[in-house]
Amino acid sequence: MACPGYPTDDTFFVESDETSQRMTMRDAAKMLARNKQEMIANELSRLACDEYLEDIMQHMRHMEDETLPDANFIDMQREIQWFMRPYLIDFLIEAHSAFSLLPETLFLTVNLMDRYCSKRVVYKQHYQLVGCAALLIAAKYGDKKDRVPQINELNNMCCGLYDAGMFTQMEMHVLNTLDWNIGHPTVDFFTQLVVAEERDSREVEHMAAYICEIALYHRDFVSTKPSVMARASLALARAILGKPEVNDGEWEHSDNVTLLTLSQHLHQPSVSLARKYSSQYYSRVSSTLADFLAQQAAIARRGAPPSPPSEPTLSNKAADVYSTPHKGLGAVPGVADGYMTPPITPDGTCFGQNNAMIKSYQAPPRCPVTPTPQSNHAQSYPQSHLPQQQQHMAAGPTYFGGTTSHMSY
Repeated sequence: MACPGYPTDDTFFVESDETSQRMTMRDAAKMLARNKQEMIANELSRLACDEYLEDIMQHMRHMEDETLPDANFIDMQREIQWFMRPYLIDFLIEAHSAFSLLPETLFLTVNLMDRYCSKRVVYKQHYQLVGCAALLIAAKYGDKKDRVPQINELNNMCCGLYDAGMFTQMEMHVLNTLDWNIGHPTVDFFTQLVVAEERDSREVEHMAAYICEIALYHRDFVSTKPSVMARASLALARAILGKPEVNDGEWEHSDNVTLLTLSQHLHQPSVSLARKYSSQYYSRVSSTLADFLAQQAAIARRGAPPSPPSEPTLSNKAADVYSTPHKGLGAVPGVADGYMTPPITPDGTCFGQNNAMIKSYQAPPRCPVTPTPQSNHAQSYPQSHLPQQQQHMAAGPTYFGGTTSHMSY
């Protein structure tokens, strides 16, 4: 029954064309005003950057020295070994891609993880948990709130290995260990500066990023400064793509050493990483690098010296170590073949056959590292004779570095 005084047709709740046009014009005016404000803000930022660029760079170089992990202290870890690192980096790269985080978040994650491992004793069953906590901290530091991974999502990617309380506890433990000093000028920051100054192409930028992420897998670059890594990776990317060299007058001996070492680690990239950079979004630089290395190998077989210098290709058996096993859950969008198997290394013969060929360096003799204070009869010399950094690593009890943890399996 129609009420008197009200229209009886179906157009009562339908906006007229005039109202729709007025709302559209209002939205357009807001968008124009927003764009104008953004242009003004960008111009002010550019002017301020030009004025304070020298001070900014001085502060960043000081920060990269202060937040650089020491690989020698990680060598003293009793349980985690360097051949476990590729498994964990594979997992972090897959998680980083699945949540569409910023590029610098990945490098900050690895930096936080390495800094923690150079200060605390880490059990191998907690190694992946440290990486997840570092990823959470790095995402909260630089990414938008809606992109930050949820603990239950990370736990699913870890195949339910941990519970929510363990993630939170490890996150706080990492922050307290690092004195809440999270900021770190990543290699992506310095790369963007050089690319903007030298006006490199997107392909050069993507190739340099690919090379920098390959470097994350290897011990040789844990203690390399991000600024040095950025210059060396860009120089190597230009050489691979046949671009002209850039001489900015800042090239040093450390850059030459880093470039040469990088060129020796390009032959066996991770399968997960190569798949990531095989997309059109990243200019398919993984395929370009593979073609370049094949050409260099063909030149070497004809007797000409390869360029850049390369090491002999590893056997397929050794290359399999860098391919993280998968479990076919297929539940993460953007992650091919499902979640990554946790990089937990069980005791036994699983990795015993590959240890000799994987370790390409001579680790220094390990000093006794104890996660908790020892009793009087437990050690034959006073703890004051330990190096200062090792005493810090041996300090306890800690939840994840000592025997008092309820998470020790």
